[in-house]
Amino acid sequence: QLQFVESGGGLVQPGGSLKLSCTASGFRLDSYTIGWFRQAPGKEREGLSCISVRSTNTNHADSVKGRFGISRDNAKNTVYLHLNSLKPEDTGVYYCAAVDSSCLYGSVWYPLRRGSWGQGTQVTVSS
Repeated sequence: QLQFVESGGGLVQPGGSLKLSCTASGFRLDSYTIGWFRQAPGKEREGLSCISVRSTNTNHADSVKGRFGISRDNAKNTVYLHLNSLKPEDTGVYYCAAVDSSCLYGSVWYPLRRGSWGQGTQVTVSS
């Protein structure tokens, strides 16, 4: 239904940066609020950032606020997550998904039920 392909992860040192990409597979994402999630080893998946359809609004979880950014290029059918000042605790598998727009105003990210999780992209922060 709503499937995504995540890419851009890798091994980085603490303090480093990465740019992750989320590309919609088989549909146009320009009608959806998009969120990024992270699942750290042994932890539940958590919402990190979301961006509105026209990029007029964004929101971030406290754990990444001030360090991560989110942007989108609807012409490329892609949403990006900009990871800066990375810490070891940022290690995990990063996913994107279409989300309810309430993420723009609250602290909870709700994936749309007609969507499905992709394979994610692994980010490992280590010296």
